[in-house]
Amino acid sequence: MSESNGRVSAWSSSQVGQWLQDEGFGQYVDLLCTQHRIDGVSLLALTEADLRGPPLGLTVLGHIKRLSVALRRLQRENKAELEELGLWPPDANSAGLSLGAPRAEWSCDGAERRGCNGGDHLCNGMELRLSSNGRFRQPMVGRLDPEVWKTVISSVYVFLVCGLTSFVMVIVHERVPDMRTYPPLPDIFLDSVPRIPWAFVMAEACGLILCYMFLLILLLHKHRSILLRRLCSLMGTVFLLRCCTMFVTSLSVPGQHLKCSSLLKSYGDTWGKIQRALAIWSGFGMTLTGVQTCGDYMFSGHTVVITMLNFFVTEYTPRNWNLIHTISWVLNLFGIFFILAAHEHYSIDVFIAFYITTRLFLYYHTLANTRAFQHSRRARIWFPMFSFFECNVNGPVPNQYHWPFSKPAFMKTLIG
Repeated sequence: MSESNGRVSAWSSSQVGQWLQDEGFGQYVDLLCTQHRIDGVSLLALTEADLRGPPLGLTVLGHIKRLSVALRRLQRENKAELEELGLWPPDANSAGLSLGAPRAEWSCDGAERRGCNGGDHLCNGMELRLSSNGRFRQPMVGRLDPEVWKTVISSVYVFLVCGLTSFVMVIVHERVPDMRTYPPLPDIFLDSVPRIPWAFVMAEACGLILCYMFLLILLLHKHRSILLRRLCSLMGTVFLLRCCTMFVTSLSVPGQHLKCSSLLKSYGDTWGKIQRALAIWSGFGMTLTGVQTCGDYMFSGHTVVITMLNFFVTEYTPRNWNLIHTISWVLNLFGIFFILAAHEHYSIDVFIAFYITTRLFLYYHTLANTRAFQHSRRARIWFPMFSFFECNVNGPVPNQYHWPFSKPAFMKTLIG
């Protein structure tokens, strides 16, 4: 059609509609030509990202791919017109519709590797995006390597950090200031709200519900290994920081109901302290499992866990799952309220825990989704653990689900 109707860039919207009919995409003539007035120049500039995103928003994958192939073929046949329009060579905005431009990919050590399957558009199952300087590629969609061995390392990391936290808590208990000499510090919330004895149990119940929600998501998520690795690395890092803060600064107990002196008598010698640390470790530091702690105030570990689980639940579920997100946030906020209402922590403990947890989560995921920084020398120096865990995770993790077992068959059909 390009020969019979002259230059493609001179096509009108009706001629573009005729081209769509000839290529077998007549159902999109109204959308592209009537509603959005795509003419010849617009057609040459059209990319797969334009087809997928708003305002077009095509949803049938087969149609998107076949129309993308037809567009690439048309663009190759009219390379001279693309050069005149300034659309050649394609840049990062072409969203993976590169037409033979040189490619580069990054390895975990930050080295650049060129030439992936010649000029193919796909490399190791990844669809690539090239930046304007021709040195960095970013995948759109493709296979994400689960790297289970890294997940095992992150699990060992958080396991050891929890053990260290338990031992530091035992050490901190010995340094709790005497309540007769150092009474509870002034606190606006604690001084204004009377203590609710059962509130701390409710806070832990909120945490357990969030934990069960995340475990269900982890079971069904296609990229569960990456999710678990990120949770362990983030949780371990926050609790490692908590070890430092509560060891350095000992605050007086926030309430008269806390009987720390009687708790200290049961520790005894070094072996008794180790046994106490093992009891805290095995009981996850929860009062529901019979663990009673004192002195570990700066900052709140319960707030860290509840907030981190909430953010993972909301991040790794689709944006339109509004009910799940609402329930998760309600549990998070009520959990924080119950911690304060139980007078188990000062308000500053909870505020700092919430702030550190949310900032670390957001910073981590922002860096993980920014490949240019992820493979920079600065990232490897300042964030070595992040660089190690995330070097092969190409961009944002899509929220895809599937049933991990062969039976029952209806679950496999229902979920995928």
